[in-house]
Amino acid sequence: MSDTIYITEEGLNKLKKELDHLLRVERPAISKQIAEARDKGDLSENAEYDVAKEAQGIVEIKINKLQEAINNARIIDMSQIDLETVQILNVVKIKNLKTKAVMEYRIVSESEANIKEKKISVNTPIAQGLLGKKVGDSVEVQIPNGQISLEILEISI
Repeated sequence: MSDTIYITEEGLNKLKKELDHLLRVERPAISKQIAEARDKGDLSENAEYDVAKEAQGIVEIKINKLQEAINNARIIDMSQIDLETVQILNVVKIKNLKTKAVMEYRIVSESEANIKEKKISVNTPIAQGLLGKKVGDSVEVQIPNGQISLEILEISI
């Protein structure tokens, strides 16, 4: 069993919608593919059957992961978010001290991360380095490309 994941109501609804799609659309479609492949005879040399069974396994893993995430989800009350220190769901404006580039990210749960929407997972090295820090703090963060120095310019929601 996994640890509690903190998530927005929007994020939880997205997980539930994805689970519903897998249960109502994907799973029945794969079951139909398996039945059709089975009707074609010898299963030992039936590539369609093998592909459908593999797809079924992947869908079942996704269903189990989503069910676990939903069961362990705790919705975060945005009105209770502290702006004194960086924490999950904060929007953090940071400056790369070497390049002077200014970036802004919302720190979210793993399931809500989306770099195009400037949402980074709480589990990323940058988020981990920022958590608990205050405006004006500088942090050294180890990323795959090396180490970067960031200054926290602003914390908001």
